[in-house]
Amino acid sequence: MIRPEILAPAGNLDKLKIAIDFGADAVYLGGSKLNLRAFADNFTNEQLKEGVKYAHDRNRKVYVTMNVFPHNADLGGVEDYIKELYETGVDAIIASDPAIISAAREVAPNLEIHLSTQANNVNWRAAKFWYEQGVKRIVMARELSLTEIKEMRDNLPEECEIEAFVHGSMCISYSGRCLISNYMVGRDANRGACAQACRFKYHLVEEKRPNEFYPVVEDENGTYIMNSKDLCMIEHIDDVIKAGVYSLKIEGRMKSLYYVAAVVKSYKQAVDAYMKDPDNYKFDPKWMENLNKVSHRVYHTGFYYGQSGEQVYEDSAYIRHADIIGIVREYDEETKIATIEQKNKVLNGDTVEVLRPEGDNFEVVLHDMTEENGTPIESANRAKMIYKVRVEVPLKVKDLIVKDKE
Repeated sequence: MIRPEILAPAGNLDKLKIAIDFGADAVYLGGSKLNLRAFADNFTNEQLKEGVKYAHDRNRKVYVTMNVFPHNADLGGVEDYIKELYETGVDAIIASDPAIISAAREVAPNLEIHLSTQANNVNWRAAKFWYEQGVKRIVMARELSLTEIKEMRDNLPEECEIEAFVHGSMCISYSGRCLISNYMVGRDANRGACAQACRFKYHLVEEKRPNEFYPVVEDENGTYIMNSKDLCMIEHIDDVIKAGVYSLKIEGRMKSLYYVAAVVKSYKQAVDAYMKDPDNYKFDPKWMENLNKVSHRVYHTGFYYGQSGEQVYEDSAYIRHADIIGIVREYDEETKIATIEQKNKVLNGDTVEVLRPEGDNFEVVLHDMTEENGTPIESANRAKMIYKVRVEVPLKVKDLIVKDKE
């Protein structure tokens, strides 16, 4: 059995490194052009080179998104950009439009191409067509069931890989092809500038048919008739693998560093457990604990089990039970002093949780907090400040320090 790939989002260089440190086999990111997260940090050419080196030094892969639907004006310089990506050493591009795919085939024939979910591939004949055009991997449309994915796997060449989303935000539109953002605020979702207008608060009114009533549930916060729940397949990862999915994709290039670390860790633990003993695999509730703490909406299994009418979430707010408050930069085992980079405010004497790539999370207490120069303080309250604390339990460099919200 081939071990499936865990594919993590990398909204910037720090998130790329965290994703790899916490067990991702590959990351996907946006470069300087033609990706669908125009408002993410994205990567400069220099950052991309550093990220590719960091990944390759650890035998991991980097995929670059070029998944917009380009207009004529967007095509200027696309060939040169593809050449730059290839020369940088990226492992694949993710594309949805034939213009970009054909350009890649012409100027970088050895560069691997993955077909984006935006291309809306919902049947095996279409997938086979794209494979014959030189596409190595098909990212499944999110509207497919596991049964449909299994049928697709059975009808495709073995060399044609299947990738599918297993976690993260869902879109109300079909495979992400949406015009609501264009209409509401003039930002083109299909060219990377989505305003998430589907999550605005709406009131449904039909001016010329006052006696025709539409049942819309509303609470004190409003009505969210197009706001999707988040996808979460951690409890069913065995079903996804059995369906023939090779790459398990996590959504979230706009999400936090903490989100990336926690979600990658949980899915890695699940995959490790399944690969160790598929016949006796059991879901461990501890994996869900990390997922419940990070920022998310109500979880759902999406379309995987044919449930297409249960995805509306009656609010636009996120659920978040914990915040990252720091990253360990150094730990002295003799003095038991940890040097921490601040991410959110924390108080001297607080009990916090340590998240690291391997093993269960555990709690520690932060004692004797000081500035970097040794001046005692009662709180770390400045963004990115470096502070020191005494921690009795040994910590490791790059441990994430997390605190439950009050």
